Amino acid sequence: MEAADLRNAVPPARVGPFFGFVGATVVLAVGLTAGPLASLPGDLATLPGAFWIMAALAVVCDARPFVPPGQRHSSAVFPSICFTFAILVAWGPGAAVAVQTAAVVVSGWRLRHVAWRTAFNAAQYACALAAADEVIRLGPGSAFADDRLHWTDAVALAGAAVAWFVVSYGLVSMAVRLRFGDPWWPTVRRGLGFELLATGSLLLLAPVLVAAARASAALIPLVLVPLFAVYRMARLSADQEHLAALDPLTGLPNRKALLTEVAEQIRRHAERGAQGMPDGQLALLLIDLDRFKNVNDALGHAVGDRLLVAVSDRLTSALGSRDMVARLGGDEFAVVSGGLTGVDDARRVADRVVRALAEPVPLDGLPLDVGGSIGIALFPEHGEDFATLMRHADVAMYDAKHRNDTVAVYAAESDHNSAERLGLLADLRRVLESGTTDPVAYPTPAGTATATPAGTATASGAATARGGDGAALPAGDDDTPVPQGSRRWGGRRGRPTTHPDELINQIITGADPVRRRAGRTDDTPAPRPPEPASAPEWTPPAGPADGTGQRVEVGEPCGITMYYQPQVRIATGEVVGVEALLRWRHPRRGMVDPEELIRVAEQSAVMRLLTRRVVDDVVGQLARWSAAGSTLRAALNVSVRDLHTGEIADQIGDLLTRYAIRPDRLQLEITEGALMADPRRVLDTISRLHRIGVAIALDDFGTGYSSLQHLRRLPLSEVKVDRSFVLGMADDPDDAAIVRSMIELAGALGLRVVAEGVEDERTWRLLHAAGCDLAQGWFYARPMPADELTAWLARYRPVRPVGVTGSRSRPSS
Repeated sequence: MEAADLRNAVPPARVGPFFGFVGATVVLAVGLTAGPLASLPGDLATLPGAFWIMAALAVVCDARPFVPPGQRHSSAVFPSICFTFAILVAWGPGAAVAVQTAAVVVSGWRLRHVAWRTAFNAAQYACALAAADEVIRLGPGSAFADDRLHWTDAVALAGAAVAWFVVSYGLVSMAVRLRFGDPWWPTVRRGLGFELLATGSLLLLAPVLVAAARASAALIPLVLVPLFAVYRMARLSADQEHLAALDPLTGLPNRKALLTEVAEQIRRHAERGAQGMPDGQLALLLIDLDRFKNVNDALGHAVGDRLLVAVSDRLTSALGSRDMVARLGGDEFAVVSGGLTGVDDARRVADRVVRALAEPVPLDGLPLDVGGSIGIALFPEHGEDFATLMRHADVAMYDAKHRNDTVAVYAAESDHNSAERLGLLADLRRVLESGTTDPVAYPTPAGTATATPAGTATASGAATARGGDGAALPAGDDDTPVPQGSRRWGGRRGRPTTHPDELINQIITGADPVRRRAGRTDDTPAPRPPEPASAPEWTPPAGPADGTGQRVEVGEPCGITMYYQPQVRIATGEVVGVEALLRWRHPRRGMVDPEELIRVAEQSAVMRLLTRRVVDDVVGQLARWSAAGSTLRAALNVSVRDLHTGEIADQIGDLLTRYAIRPDRLQLEITEGALMADPRRVLDTISRLHRIGVAIALDDFGTGYSSLQHLRRLPLSEVKVDRSFVLGMADDPDDAAIVRSMIELAGALGLRVVAEGVEDERTWRLLHAAGCDLAQGWFYARPMPADELTAWLARYRPVRPVGVTGSRSRPSS
């Protein structure tokens, strides 16, 4: 047995340990065999003719060893093993080592091995023969001593064969590991089955040779017949294995060969990366032909097959010998390109593929345009094994198709079915099906003392004015930017600002306890505005901020919950409603980003469960507020999947009836994208909701697929100006002009206007001057749970934009 994949060149980083092991193996072999070899010259004259026949056959057979294809880390098969093991049994270790060394020298010359490789092969064989000889010595004595083989001799020979195999295979595996840096057990396991079958058969043939030599030396050459038969069978098996790795139509490597090649290339490029070489990246390109189905359907499968053959020829010619082209099946091809320095090199390979497919393929005088979509995944950036790279290249390929592009590189945000997202989706389904959430109390009977949302009429008829304080803001630096939230049930987040006008700043600071705390030192008491005697003192609960910008309650239960952001009439400062925003506190990940939550849910039927949960919670909360004497209106977002069936209309109708809630207190917000998905079915569902009495708002107006016919045809009550315009209107005249135009258009149609993302006083004043009805954003308050909203409303003091030139009144909402 000889190491078939030890290259003649050794990486510089592994020269020391590798050649140290080779040298130690050679020294060990010399030490073990020096004595027997020293006594061999005196024994040559006494050796019979059978020995010389076996020695000659060993050297001649090793001139043409069998190297099975694909066994890169395993071993080639050398027939000399059979003869040298028989020589060991019959004439001792000195003669066996000498013949084996001669055979190794011949095979090394035949296979063009360098000197260190030939020396290592001879040394590992010598160590194996020495180990086998020691096992034989432990037996009853010399085998065939009385021309008979006893069962004890058979046991000793079997033990010797096992010792030979363990030592030889162990030394080769260690050399491969030191050479390539592979883990120990995968290195040993790789090719073990093949080695046991091939080498074990040769070793166990040795006693037959010894028995034949005892009978007559003329019988020894007859062993060549079974050896040749074994060789031919192995060759035929190798040829069949080679054919099994080829696509029968195009002759290109198939998926099996691609897997083997990618695994090998990954190993090599991992070695390059470990050495800090710049060309340590590997690209897997997945190619899907465009319009191939049209060719099959119109011209037949025979023409389609010819087209595939022509495409394979073009790809092979365009990429050259360094890159591997494989056909995966159907109209899918793959390219493995190594030695890259980055994504730009991979794109250049893809560009060559694009150019190869750009010209029409002439078949039977008809030019056929094929083209293709190409997805790219890079090792190690996008995966470190074949399965991961393949899946990510597939994701990138479909991303290119969806974007009507030719080439796309894998991006995690395009992978809607990643293992992480699938796990998150499964967790979400379990939460929704189990009903896990924060404790929720149902409405209490009339007359029971409850917390009353401020800003609305109580049961006794008393009404209290309220004001924004940003109570749910976490303590900390107000200049810390907070990421945007989701457009559907997500948080609309921002940060409070400090106005340069001292008087306005005092007004805002007086209405906001967070600003009061941030604006004083620990030893400076905070100025407090006058408060009603009945209003309880309120301090924001302590707790760190999480990834969504929301306060993290220590010990807060995990699960689905709703946050609410106030909507305030700009002219009077009155809180007239809230927008319900979804939050999910995952037991391991903490607060899940709302945008990611909706992206995960919208791809599956879990969205229906999530919508049912949200509607149940919001309508239940409206019932609790009604029991407390509040008439706040609540708005919630729905997805396009919800509007494709009438189920949501039935659910809302049943809940409103069960809780005796006026339909106009619930409002559904739909996006323009949802309208474009299936206009007929969406319009049917919206019309049913409108007949029930539920108000409909057009969310994110001005983005996506804006069309005036939406405002004309849909039964809308409100339009919401997208935050992307509102945030910039104080500094960008174009944004300000767009917002004013939207407000005027909606006003002319009798629609209420809500501005999202109002975060500073200047924007607030500009919106009032433009005639906007309602506003929501951090200027008033951030989203908060229902119980905190009650406390916030109890502290609220309205801020009215008085004295604004050019302001005009709007119809009350």
